[in-house]
Amino acid sequence: MNRQLNSIMLIDDSKFDNFFHERIIKKSECAKEIITYESATKALEYLKNETIPPDLIFLDINMPTMNGWEFLEAYEKLENEYKTKVIISMLTTSSNPEDIAKAKEFNPPLKEFKTKPLTSKILSKIIEDYFENEKAI
Repeated sequence: MNRQLNSIMLIDDSKFDNFFHERIIKKSECAKEIITYESATKALEYLKNETIPPDLIFLDINMPTMNGWEFLEAYEKLENEYKTKVIISMLTTSSNPEDIAKAKEFNPPLKEFKTKPLTSKILSKIIEDYFENEKAI
């Protein structure tokens, strides 16, 4: 992996999944910063107030209070000009064909639908597909 991103955001209510995925990202050395939220609502507040967004967001579907679909609906309503530059990947345990079909309705901003756990192979492929051709930081 040649490109190092400024930041990657994890949005998942599972502490274990966040911990595991954070270790994969750290080991790959592909991001300067990892931002982790166990609440989609809190992650959305962060994005509303942050001037520099994460480059990549990994988003879970099934979460309390605000699920991944609701997050995407609220995200699309953000007025921030930068949101179109953020790559969002749904990272979930669901392989339900209905969820996969629904994910296509959110493109953009949702670019990927991957099954947990995040692996270094999945991470490398996403970075290669969406970031390798961009100017290095």
